[in-house]
Amino acid sequence: MTRRFQTAFIAILPLALAACDEKPPAAPAKTVSAVEPQTAVAKSAPDAPLGTVPAIVSLPPAARVAVTAPFSGAVRQIHVLEGQQVQAGQLLATVVSREALVLASDRARADARLALARANAERIGQLASEGVVAGARADEARAALREAQVDQSEAARILARGGASADGIVRLLAPISGRVSKVAVETGGPLDGMTAPFVIDGSNRYALNLQLPERLAGTVRPGMAVALPGGAMGTIISVAPGLDPQTRSVNAIARLGTAPGLLAGASVMATIVGGANAGAVSVPSAAVTRLEGRDVVFVRGKEGFQAVPVVVVGSADGTTIIAEGLASGAVVAVSGLPELKLQAAS
Repeated sequence: MTRRFQTAFIAILPLALAACDEKPPAAPAKTVSAVEPQTAVAKSAPDAPLGTVPAIVSLPPAARVAVTAPFSGAVRQIHVLEGQQVQAGQLLATVVSREALVLASDRARADARLALARANAERIGQLASEGVVAGARADEARAALREAQVDQSEAARILARGGASADGIVRLLAPISGRVSKVAVETGGPLDGMTAPFVIDGSNRYALNLQLPERLAGTVRPGMAVALPGGAMGTIISVAPGLDPQTRSVNAIARLGTAPGLLAGASVMATIVGGANAGAVSVPSAAVTRLEGRDVVFVRGKEGFQAVPVVVVGSADGTTIIAEGLASGAVVAVSGLPELKLQAAS
């Protein structure tokens, strides 16, 4: 029995070894397919944002007005605070002035002389018409009347322009509406006619001093719109002809319209609006990349995506404006750009 088992084992062993040498069937190879990039369509952008740049809020020269005192005296009362909003004609301060009191007295004397000259001219004129006195006397009386009228009118004009009353009180009024940016006097303090006790900054009359990067130097021009956070809008009125050698930027000035809440000297970010030319288009900023030192976008064609050099004029709010190299309606890749760059370089 044992010998028969050994004989059967020896007969089966070669078959088992042959089966072990056979390799299992190979699994089918997996096919690796490239991921299709996400795309966007280039849109015409004649008035799209070109870029957002830093700016400083300033005041144009005509927006700041100094309130001068026409007469020297002592400040009786101050009616406004520094930083307060005022309206044109609002009372700023009252001043007691001896000069104004003297002029008020001169005005009173001029009024009296005018009344006397008027009565005398009427009386002499009546006598001349009756032949009692010569006509030359009437002419002299009328000349004296005109002189008295001039003196009275001049005295009244000086008092009125100085805001002085007959009791020597001078009222300083705001010449424009705006914010009181400076109060240079104190209650009870002296005041002379050579200083400006108040300075008023005109409300809603601001300017922007912008710093344009070098890439926008040849694109931004007067007439383009400027937008600030909060909805305030303005217009560029001047652009410097050259770069600042230290900052490598171009200075520009914009005039603002209604801009409540702004303060002179504040730093803001301003968005410049206006296409570089009629053929400008906008694409998502993710579609633009650098290849061999140039700005490019990958445009989908019949044979896949091709790198197309473009001229970028600005970017803002996730959108890039292209002035040359891309037509409106072109389909560009906005994802997978590293892989497309590798393909283009191979």
